[in-house]
Amino acid sequence: MSTPKIVLFYVFAPLPDPEAIRLWQQSVCESAGLRGRIIVSPHGINATVGGDIRDVKRYVRATRSYPAFKHADIKWSDGVGEDFPRLSVKVRPEIVTFGAPGELKVDESGVVGGGTRLAPEQLHELLDARGDDVVFLDGRNKIEAEIGRFRDAIVPDVETTRDFIPLIESGALDHLKSRPIVTYCTGGVRCEVLSALMAARGFDEVYQLDGGIVRYGEKYGDRGNWEGSLYVFDKRMKIDFGADTAVIGKCVRCGSPTSEVINYPDGDGRELAVVCIDCQAELAQ
Repeated sequence: MSTPKIVLFYVFAPLPDPEAIRLWQQSVCESAGLRGRIIVSPHGINATVGGDIRDVKRYVRATRSYPAFKHADIKWSDGVGEDFPRLSVKVRPEIVTFGAPGELKVDESGVVGGGTRLAPEQLHELLDARGDDVVFLDGRNKIEAEIGRFRDAIVPDVETTRDFIPLIESGALDHLKSRPIVTYCTGGVRCEVLSALMAARGFDEVYQLDGGIVRYGEKYGDRGNWEGSLYVFDKRMKIDFGADTAVIGKCVRCGSPTSEVINYPDGDGRELAVVCIDCQAELAQ
């Protein structure tokens, strides 16, 4: 019987020949029958792939055989089968598209000048020490935050990651420059860059949640400061960290509470929207 699994990971490290890494990753995934999305750049790799557990384990072993990826923090989760429509392995200027490939500096230790990493328990220590002075900043697109976010977090009005630099440089967040800011995102990759961009623009005390929401949810489930469901970029669309997950999203059609996200183009040109089960049934008729 097949046991579908999904792995999510990223590594920031100088890659002198991204195209060679792309070809190798493509070959490994194809031979293992895996699907998913892998982006390679001169700065590193960002990958989410899924398939049968035996094949995924084979992929992880092969990937870790490359010295720069040996210590990759691999995040495992249960798939549902056929979680990705295809395999996509591409070389791009950035593994997360902030639109500043020339600004990002990476060495063998990772991103240079990024925010201080906080493990989940260290985040709680910061909250105990600094209390309400701590600001959570959501480093994701706003649709993701509609179904789950940290309590009292600032959720920027951004449609894509490219919107963050104009937002920061507009001065909209300048009132936070002297406060401790904890940036967070799904698995941590976006905040590696976002925290560095903010530190370079005068924010005094910037942190990043190490391992992202995924690692925090694994540690604390529904008992911590996270509220709601986590949006994910595969067929599942969302995951919950416990049986008591709060439902904080609202259906765009009827306003009822829901954590369901679907592909739903509308008059605003959005590709995703929070839509409840009942409204999904109406749309399917």
